[in-house]
Amino acid sequence: MTATEFTYQIAGLRSTLQTFTRRFTNDREESLDLVQDTMLKALMYRDKFRQDTNLKGWLFTIMRNTFINNYRRSQRVRTSHDTTRDLYFLNVEEEHTFNRPQESMEFKEIWRNVNTIKDEFLTPFKMYTSGYKYHEIAEHLNIPIGTVKNRIFHARKEIQKRLQGY
Repeated sequence: MTATEFTYQIAGLRSTLQTFTRRFTNDREESLDLVQDTMLKALMYRDKFRQDTNLKGWLFTIMRNTFINNYRRSQRVRTSHDTTRDLYFLNVEEEHTFNRPQESMEFKEIWRNVNTIKDEFLTPFKMYTSGYKYHEIAEHLNIPIGTVKNRIFHARKEIQKRLQGY
């Protein structure tokens, strides 16, 4: 397929792409930008397109990936950085502390139940809930990543059984 044919086929799918953007956004401007980005990337990476591939599916995949990447980028932009001296804002006490005695008791009771599960399940679970990624836990504990996922799964199931009343 020549570059001209490729361009005409992509241009012919513009309205289909526009309709497909409704899956991702209801904002008209964002929708138009997404279509434009998709078409631009398709034209830039025309050499990656294979003749035996469905062009519409290829464009939809580009659009979906573009939307996901833009969404993730916007989430990172919202991250705040503390530039104050002594990291004042990072050391601020959290707002959802347990100020009432009954909530504090429930919290302690929940953690008492959580801490009774087997250590082989508890250690990966606590690391995961503390923010470690699967591969970091696997490296730290010297076990395969599949085992880490399995142990976290079983820890969750065990905790759910013990905390049915909550």
